[in-house]
Amino acid sequence: MTARLTTFTNDGLTFDVHDDGPADGTPVVLLHGFPQTSASWARVTPHLHAAGYRTIVPDQRGYSPGARPRGRYAYRMSALVGDVAALIDTLGAGPVHLVGHDWGAAVAWSTAANRPHLVATLTSVSVPHPMAFVRSIVSSSQGFRSIYMAVFQIPWLPELVLTRMLRAAATGGPQRRARAMAAAHLDDEQFDRLLRDIVDGGALPYALNWYRAMAITTPRSGLAKVAAPTTHVWSTRDAFIARRSADLAARYVTGPYRIEVLDATHWVPEERPAELAALIVARARGDETT
Repeated sequence: MTARLTTFTNDGLTFDVHDDGPADGTPVVLLHGFPQTSASWARVTPHLHAAGYRTIVPDQRGYSPGARPRGRYAYRMSALVGDVAALIDTLGAGPVHLVGHDWGAAVAWSTAANRPHLVATLTSVSVPHPMAFVRSIVSSSQGFRSIYMAVFQIPWLPELVLTRMLRAAATGGPQRRARAMAAAHLDDEQFDRLLRDIVDGGALPYALNWYRAMAITTPRSGLAKVAAPTTHVWSTRDAFIARRSADLAARYVTGPYRIEVLDATHWVPEERPAELAALIVARARGDETT
């Protein structure tokens, strides 16, 4: 019987992993985004298990308590890709079906582009290839949608303000909580996880370092195209990612490529888990007609 993973190590760091589904199933590695943890995939994985897939879902760098190095340099894209590569090597199962949402999608794109031997197929959710994202900033509303990324570059202040705002929303009564949830398009479960895992769990300062490392990420790492069969999923009510970026993503894939559009906000894995799982399975099986 295949041994289950509960942790893996890289760069002297220890990462928590949720390894579920059929032990002999083909592995699907799912990468979460900001400000979330592996729990963001909890509504998707049962559908993948039912289709016969084994799911490997790590808490990434800055989110796993044992993998929280200080300083933004530790969160550059090459380090994040290195973590995924170490996870796949630990699995020892050959190339995997790689899935990412939000920042997890950015890491998945970079992994598929720069470590192609590790990736059988790619399904990206919300965030497109890095160069498609950059090009959309100057050719659409993406620049306006991404202003918060510039704000996150300020040391200390963003985590302080976000922590105070979220805790005030949690304790300020039902109406204040409801307004905060509506502004972020979160449901009760997502909001509670954000408070518990990110704010109270101490991950927020480290998670913000992903943004702060953007300025020191080597541009070359985002230029390579992806050869793996790829599906990119965009959602019609995404407040953070413009449609233009999704349309540009096709230019950075040399293998089979599809774009899928779902009716959802940015939080596709929680809002459309069954539909997203079906798209992941279709890509993994090479079904170009579903």
